Amino acid sequence: MTDSADWEKAGPTWKRHAGLAAGQSWPPGCLYVVATPIGNLEDLSLRAWEALRRCDAIAAEDTRTTRALLDAWGIDTPLLAAHRHNEREAAEAVIRRLEQGERIALVSDAGAPAVSDPGARVVRAVQEAGYRVVPLPGPSAVIAALMASGATSDEEPGFAFAGFMPSKAQARRKWLAQWLAWPVPVVMFETPHRLRAALRDLADVAGPDRQLTVARELSKRFEEIRTLPAGDALGWLDGDAHREQGEFVLVVHAGAREEAPDEDLSPGQCRIMEALLEELSVRDAARIGARATGLARDRLYAWALARGRDAG
Repeated sequence: MTDSADWEKAGPTWKRHAGLAAGQSWPPGCLYVVATPIGNLEDLSLRAWEALRRCDAIAAEDTRTTRALLDAWGIDTPLLAAHRHNEREAAEAVIRRLEQGERIALVSDAGAPAVSDPGARVVRAVQEAGYRVVPLPGPSAVIAALMASGATSDEEPGFAFAGFMPSKAQARRKWLAQWLAWPVPVVMFETPHRLRAALRDLADVAGPDRQLTVARELSKRFEEIRTLPAGDALGWLDGDAHREQGEFVLVVHAGAREEAPDEDLSPGQCRIMEALLEELSVRDAARIGARATGLARDRLYAWALARGRDAG
């Protein structure tokens, strides 16, 4: 544990960096888009702290959530609401204040505003009005999950961010088939009450051997990160009653490389699939078709869904 002597020794360093942050350029009439902690309040950067205390107002997704963050960091900047139900009005209010030369910060409840969170409409409106937008990077659940997954590398850095899965089963399976056909890791979010059904569909669409990283409660006290075959995910979930609680990021690792998944099947492969689909569900047809054609099951599944076949 760090003792008081360590803090006394670090004090001048913190003061120096706080001074450097304060001494940077903070132009007026500018929107500062600020990433905030996704759980651990200590992840706020000094530059973000300086922006939030220096701005004339903070446009927040939920003023109560943001007020807790500001209180923890000793910031008393006024708040105004900017959530998905009032973004147009919030954007107009922000622009009026920018016209007066004010500095306005934009934050979401956690992480990066306008990335699977409200804020994009405000950013676009400010840009269209001719005002500068300055992003202040910081905590990101997407990047944190990728960092802990091992799914990317310097040789293969690509990934896709898909956001939240659809809530309806059929739409979710079709959505998964489309996203998982990409030859890169795919990052997605899921809520606790839909997690079990989502993991079941994911294993079915991706195949039970596809590697999956489940990241739970990132940066929080009960953080848990596990990489395992998709077919084992439900068993892992059953291993602890608390594992269905919290916020989840799923990283589906890239599958084996094949020809592009959007290419048409050969005439013979099409005939096999059409014959199977006359008698079987998409799931069973893809499973049997994979054995008959040598193609990946998820590709055949996506092919059938893209043609409007029922996934039942």
